[in-house]
Amino acid sequence: MKFNKWTLGLAAVGAVSLTSAVRADEAKIIPLQTALSNTTISGYVDTAVQYNAGNVGQSVFSGGETYVPAGTSSSKVDSFSLNDLDIAIDHPLDSTPWAAGYHVDLNWGTDAVGIPADDFGDGSSPYGPIRQAYVALSTPVGNGIQWKLGIQDDVIGYEGNTDSSNPNYTRSIGYSIEPTTLLGLVGTYQINSIITVQAGVAENYTTDSFLTDSSAPDEVSSKSFVGTVALTAPDSWGWVKGATLNAGVIENVYKGGADNYYAGLTMPTPWSPLKVGASFDLLSIADGDGHFNPHNDSGWVVGLYGNYQATDKLSFNLRGEYFDLTGDTTEDSFTGTTDTYYGDTDGRGEELTATIQYNLWANVTSRAEFRWDHADTGEAFGYGTPESNSYIMALNVIYTF
Repeated sequence: MKFNKWTLGLAAVGAVSLTSAVRADEAKIIPLQTALSNTTISGYVDTAVQYNAGNVGQSVFSGGETYVPAGTSSSKVDSFSLNDLDIAIDHPLDSTPWAAGYHVDLNWGTDAVGIPADDFGDGSSPYGPIRQAYVALSTPVGNGIQWKLGIQDDVIGYEGNTDSSNPNYTRSIGYSIEPTTLLGLVGTYQINSIITVQAGVAENYTTDSFLTDSSAPDEVSSKSFVGTVALTAPDSWGWVKGATLNAGVIENVYKGGADNYYAGLTMPTPWSPLKVGASFDLLSIADGDGHFNPHNDSGWVVGLYGNYQATDKLSFNLRGEYFDLTGDTTEDSFTGTTDTYYGDTDGRGEELTATIQYNLWANVTSRAEFRWDHADTGEAFGYGTPESNSYIMALNVIYTF
């Protein structure tokens, strides 16, 4: 035990005893020990190597950007990549009625997500590498409401921000048109063993980055409203037990914003090794004064998923999607530029992704993946030409700790 000079001086003249000083110092650290007693640290390191067949490197437009399919990254073309280093610090809620906790996610890498850069034009973000940072609270109302206040992952979508939890290495096109992060307050209430609902309010810049117009007027008081409902099949439903149906909406109360609508289904089959899923994403772009998109263009994506668990270590995952992200090409009244409202994802097409996963090492997820994208119309990828194809082959290794 280390004492400061004032404690030693008082002990020398008999004003205090070293025993009482020890007890006092121990008392000082008890609150910290209590706060950290149930805290856990976890995370993962996600790395990959990727090969893009064809002349993708030549697909560079005047803006200097390589056009690649939605759900993939131009910085990974024919490259090794650090997709994500994620470190999570967590104090989960306990079973007490007024429980409290917190969760923090810090992430760095190509796939790192968080609150977008601010609107001051310098590209900076006041939140740095924070993916999540929220206070968790429980209130004993009915069956109990659990609240999250702060930065948190989005509440809709078939795929999420945690790489190893997704069935494939590349992201889905549906994921690319959804918000990834919310800054606000979201409450979760389990009505019974079948029905769970969520509702909340968040800041408006939860909209997708390619829809953000930095020159648009700022509306500080406008917010986004979120809501979801999840249905889980009970054990009495036989082989369907555990199936989940999710639906959700994010409505941006801002005349230049966009609304997201989502529905997803995951269910087992009579053949126990096989599970299937489906998803539908709708992005509605609406505007009242003409400086974003006066034509109410809406884009949508339909996805189908299949998972076959061959052994404890070996699994096969298949994903297929069809997208219609066509937008009018109109002039932006603020910048004077002409562009589509889906950027380089504009057009119609489909993608098919096949992934083999084999967990050879402890705590390691290792995957080999092949992805094919085809654009029926538009300039979604390739050399700016319609009806183009993209082929991706990748090896993905994730260590979870």
